[in-house]
Amino acid sequence: MKAGFRTGLVVPLLKDNEIVGIITLGRKQVQPFTDKQISLFRDFAAQATIALESTRRERRYREMQSELAHANRVTTMGQLTASIAHEIKQPIATARNNASAALNFLDNNPPDVTEAKEALTCIVNDADRASDVVDRIGSLIKKAPPRREVVDLNAAILEVTALTRSEAVKSGVTVGTQLANELPCVQGDRVQLQQVMLNLIVNAIQSMRGVQDGNRELHISTLSIEPEGVCVAVRDTGHGLRPESLPRFFEPFYTTKPDGVGMGLSICRSIVEAHGGRLWATGCEPRGALFRFTIPAD
Repeated sequence: MKAGFRTGLVVPLLKDNEIVGIITLGRKQVQPFTDKQISLFRDFAAQATIALESTRRERRYREMQSELAHANRVTTMGQLTASIAHEIKQPIATARNNASAALNFLDNNPPDVTEAKEALTCIVNDADRASDVVDRIGSLIKKAPPRREVVDLNAAILEVTALTRSEAVKSGVTVGTQLANELPCVQGDRVQLQQVMLNLIVNAIQSMRGVQDGNRELHISTLSIEPEGVCVAVRDTGHGLRPESLPRFFEPFYTTKPDGVGMGLSICRSIVEAHGGRLWATGCEPRGALFRFTIPAD
């Protein structure tokens, strides 16, 4: 009992017969607590125990969600390994060609310093391109707690499309973007929002691999809407969505892919809803699918 208090009542907070906390009530008068006061205090302690357990479960749930989201990002990036390797090798190969050209220009008699300087400038740009790819990969696969920051969705989307560009080319998919000018920024976790885009883009590309007749087109757009904030849309010309699958499309472990685990879209919806938005899908005519999500503007 703290100094200054002459009478005290200590009630343990119990969960499955295990003490998870203690509440102490003190009074300065030397006067015993009545049965009613003790009963009220114990009721309060019981409610406090429930609130404490609820908070613990919520924290654990969010930790599990974060673990699943990280695992999903790593898995998706693993699927893109060949494309990412190509994205990195391309500027390295170009840099090597520019280095050879610079050496040839310097071997001239007299040395062509102007051309050599231009080739060296290209090498610096190529190195920056390769570094940017590595940085984008690192930011997406690193395990870090969620953070709230001001996010430029257009810029975040362009980074993801750059990572998936080679995958689209390999699959014969043409990617088009229509990003709104002066799109308002949003408050959120940049990596998580990029994960949503990564999943939607990769799913769209995969859905069009089996298309034999017609073009394989992926269209990504952003739009400022009131009062929701910002809307992002990803549309493909794949085989589309079966109407009977729509109600379950975002359920955990539900998948239409032979080798899928059915967690990607479920995690995406959780991320969007945690940002105060919503994610939904509709079929397109004559074929294809349209996925859209909204995020409140900053």
